[in-house]
Amino acid sequence: MLMRKIYQKDLKRQETDSNDDIEDVSLFDAEEETTSRPKKSKIRHPVASFFHLFFRVSAIIVYLLCELFSSSFIACMVTIILLLSCDFWAVKNVTGRLMVGLRWWNHIDEDGKSHWVFESRKASPQDSKTVSEAESRIFWLGLIACPVLWVIFAFSALFSFRVKWLAVVIMGVVLQGANLYGYIRCKVGSRKDLTSMATSYLGKQFLRQTTGDDQTS
Repeated sequence: MLMRKIYQKDLKRQETDSNDDIEDVSLFDAEEETTSRPKKSKIRHPVASFFHLFFRVSAIIVYLLCELFSSSFIACMVTIILLLSCDFWAVKNVTGRLMVGLRWWNHIDEDGKSHWVFESRKASPQDSKTVSEAESRIFWLGLIACPVLWVIFAFSALFSFRVKWLAVVIMGVVLQGANLYGYIRCKVGSRKDLTSMATSYLGKQFLRQTTGDDQTS
């Protein structure tokens, strides 16, 4: 009888221990799921994010260090212009559309008139939940910082009388400044929207001043 009671107690202990082990594993898995679930700032397009910065940063590095590694001005100039051209095409056609949902382009109608189009993707409730803040920061940081550096290079080349590099620097300012201007127009809106907003704001201010003057008089 004593041996049977002892054996039953051992069985109960083993069952409780097994139940405790199962509960610990389930809690541990749940913690892993909760910690890995909220990742709104995850980069969804790593290839696009990489090439958004690769060409423009490479062009700046080649411009700063090319005279240390090569004495050929033509080779350095061609390399920088190729990098700037690849950056212009990639940012205009690929990275802006994927990373921030913006696109600007030009088309010619049947009458031969050129029209510039600045598009912004309409944010749906599903898209707003999956928007990557990290990609947006990478996009706008690279889009704004690099043209500012090229402007600084332009002034330094001008004041240091490096005339041969001035054409390359102006090319960098023009190409990257064009993308910056286009995406700012996409983000803010067309010029018509801006003028209508400005006129409506000025009209409201004028009405407020006139009504205030009437009330005081």
